[in-house]
Amino acid sequence: MRAAKTDNLADELTSAAAVGDTVLARLLLRNGADVNRANRFGRTPVQVMMMGSESMASLLLSQGANPNMADASTGSTPLHDAAREGFLRTVELLVRAGADITILDYSGQTPAQLALQGGHAHIVNYLQHL
Repeated sequence: MRAAKTDNLADELTSAAAVGDTVLARLLLRNGADVNRANRFGRTPVQVMMMGSESMASLLLSQGANPNMADASTGSTPLHDAAREGFLRTVELLVRAGADITILDYSGQTPAQLALQGGHAHIVNYLQHL
């Protein structure tokens, strides 16, 4: 029964993270949800979080979410995703939490390269000046 509850909390937390519901995420974390536990699809909250939600990124990272958790199928980390989509504040939060700016995804690309391809020069500039 305990494992089922833990799995349910993981599913609920990743769902809350995906839609940017920080109120629910905070409640789930207070009730024992593990910020680094994967849901039934093998994804952690930080991997599926709404990238444009600075408050969600801040919450998960402050609770110890691993910013270098790579997607099993693409090798992309949350930093790759945030850089590709142009979310500078999320990029900054991830970097401050220890995200590796040099890590390569499975196609051999760094977060800065993905930002450049997406036309996000402000993110490239930030990452190059660290």
